[in-house]
Formats: sequence, C-alpha cells, structure tokens
Amino acid sequence: MKLTRTLIARAVGASLVLTLAACAGPAANGVPGALNTNSIAAIVASPDRSAADRKLDAVRQPEKLLAFIGVRPGMQVLDLNAGGGYTSELLARSVGATGRVYGQSAVPPANAKDAASQTDTVGFRAGPEPARTRSFAALLQRARQSQLGTLEPVVLPFESPVPDAATRKGLDLVTFMFNYHDLGHWGVDRASLNQAVFAGLKPGGVYVIADHAGRVGTGITESNTLHRVEEALVRQEVEAAGFRFVAASEIYRNPADPRDQKSAADGQRTDGFLLKFVKP
Repeated sequence: MKLTRTLIARAVGASLVLTLAACAGPAANGVPGALNTNSIAAIVASPDRSAADRKLDAVRQPEKLLAFIGVRPGMQVLDLNAGGGYTSELLARSVGATGRVYGQSAVPPANAKDAASQTDTVGFRAGPEPARTRSFAALLQRARQSQLGTLEPVVLPFESPVPDAATRKGLDLVTFMFNYHDLGHWGVDRASLNQAVFAGLKPGGVYVIADHAGRVGTGITESNTLHRVEEALVRQEVEAAGFRFVAASEIYRNPADPRDQKSAADGQRTDGFLLKFVKP
C-alpha cells in the first residue's frame, strides 16, 4: 500500500511538471518563462485547496499576485515568515516538482526537538509564542501533502533566513507577505535581514514585499499598534541593501482607508502596497 501511494504521488508530480511546462512562457537559455494566465488560474482553482484558503483569495487576489511576481516552474523560493503557508502553498504549486519553496519561520513549535527532526535547518529564537507556533504546525501539515513535495518548512532567525541548501543553489525569488511591519516590534535587525536576502538571491533574483500601508512620516513606529509600515521606509531599507526597485502593484490599494486604524486581520478594507525589487 505504501509503495502504491508513493508511485501515485510520483505520477501526480510528473504530471504537474508537464502541465506547468506546457503552460509556461517560452524558455530563454533553457529556463522556463513565467506561468501564463491560464496556468495560474488552474493552480488557484485546484480542487484540493482548502476552503479557508479559497476564502482568503477574495482579499489576497492570488492570480494577480502570481502574475505580478512572474513565478515560473523550477524556481528556488524563500517565503519569509510563512505563517500557516497560504502563499507558500501557491508558490509550491507554481514552481512544480523541479522547484523548491522554503517556508521560513523564526519561532519553533512547542516541541523544538520535533521541529528539528522535521526541518533541515534549525536556528530559532527561544521563547513561546502560541499563535506563531500554531502557524508553524499548519505549515508542516501543508508540507506533508503529497502534491506539495516541493514545500519545505525551515526554522531560521530573520537575520539569517536563507537555508544552506538555498545558499548553495541560489534563490530566484523571496517573498515577504504582510509582516515586514512586525519586524519593528519584534526587534529584528532589518538591515541584516535585507542584506541576507540580497546575498541569497542570484543576480536577477526578485524580492517581493506586501504590507499594510502606514501614514506618511510614521515609518515603522506603528508596527505594534496599527500593524502598518510606511511604504517609503520599506523602499528605502530594501534599496539600501543593494536592491533596485522595479515595480509596484495596485491590487491591495484602498484609497478610502485613512490608515489611522488598526489593519484588518484579513486585510479587508486596509490600504496595502505590493512592491517588487531585483538584485542587479
């Protein structure tokens, strides 16, 4: 029975690779192009995605997000502060069996010894944080799904979040979705994080950041009260690490939001920004 399940999982994985390859844009120097609109729509419509993820789609707009990122089969990806893995799963489905998505968490589950046995790289901060522990457990559960064999949870500090395996190969993409603001009240050295991301990416690699927009002049001072960060500060800090800003998306914008209230837990009605940077 175990052998049968293994063979089925391999067959599903091989089928996914062929499907993604057929739906990707033209290859350049043997590297597949970005997934096209139809293939992205098929990924988002996958019948085995959870009801909770589908509900979140209304706010996160995954088809537009994946198109903006330019995700393609075979990518090596790091999803910073992956939480329960909503974005990590979408990326894992997109990169196919030839790619890899590392879902990074900085805080271990309650039993750190168990975490060490399930991840390749462990370098977590001490200290119980129940909500983030539950998120990591959810991420591990996602990674156990046979169709997500390319999703690998890792527990590493923000200041050095790139796994050794990713360092050797070089990353194509790093994503940081709606938690850059938390780095302020978590006491993270943001300069070290951005420099580590820069070092881990290949030349031409992409760094994508989305977050809840703060008011002009507030910087990251309202990270623990309104859970927001000023867009200009994020750009300044990321560019200081050597990145070049290339594009912004309007998909999370809400001009009606005065940005003086706590960001909604699901992002609904909250003004947000989505930025793309590249390593020259």
